Amino acid sequence: MNFNGQTQLYGFLAHPARHSLSPLMHNLSFQARQLNACYLAFDLKPTAFDLSAANLKNFFAGFNLSMPYKKQIIPYLDELTPQAQRIMAVNTVKNQAGHLIGESTDGAGLFADLQEKNQKLAGKNLMVLGAGGAGRAIIAAAADYQVKKVFVCKRPNQTFLAIKQWLQKISQSTTTEYQLIDYADQAALKSCLQQSQILINATNVGMDGQALPLTSAILEQLKAEQFVYDIIYQPLKTPLLHLAAQKGCSYANGVGMLLWQGALAFEFWTGQSMPLHQVKTALLNEIRRRSS
Repeated sequence: MNFNGQTQLYGFLAHPARHSLSPLMHNLSFQARQLNACYLAFDLKPTAFDLSAANLKNFFAGFNLSMPYKKQIIPYLDELTPQAQRIMAVNTVKNQAGHLIGESTDGAGLFADLQEKNQKLAGKNLMVLGAGGAGRAIIAAAADYQVKKVFVCKRPNQTFLAIKQWLQKISQSTTTEYQLIDYADQAALKSCLQQSQILINATNVGMDGQALPLTSAILEQLKAEQFVYDIIYQPLKTPLLHLAAQKGCSYANGVGMLLWQGALAFEFWTGQSMPLHQVKTALLNEIRRRSS
């Protein structure tokens, strides 16, 4: 690709940012679609965020954000999509002639991957571990896929009440029922897992082999007919997925979610589809390289 005065700039804003696989995904896609654009990762320190955010529309055709900026960017945006409004956080922004539109593609990315893996969602019950950034996006998006009930499992920390109120608000505006479960309530956790067809780990626990905040007695209740999804993609097989395999469950890591959230962002910006097979192959190769 020959860059020139017409090249459009896209980027990833986070702290830290060097680990991001987004430049690989999007630059490969720009090249495959013959678009005059490039995508770079920017490690933006929190002390510089406000000054930088005020000028983003002058430089970027579009950008992605990760922690800690998914909420912090909102005052600088001109519009939020309905999905972004529901969780009040964005991971994707499009610059439409100086009008910044914020979107959240994380949740839709996970459900697109589940659908590709032939998982029926309408009328099903999900159990989601964690209600942080990715967790909130997944929890909110479930309502768009006619999921019957979502059991949200969370630590009883300072945000517990706020999450409970947020779930009640979503329940009132959708047909999906939400229930918040304290990790300390072992009986409730066991019951929820038995009622769920899909278990989703939306936390980062498992990256370094840590145990999930579910006791082995709870996880031992997994049945072969249940589907287990871990949004972690490095390592490709977490302790939870090893257990799922032992129980005979179908399962998936977070590569598909990573791929699809990027594909939805790419389409949001360009109106074109991402070359999914080509990008997935490149992602897996890079993840394996980093893991070796």
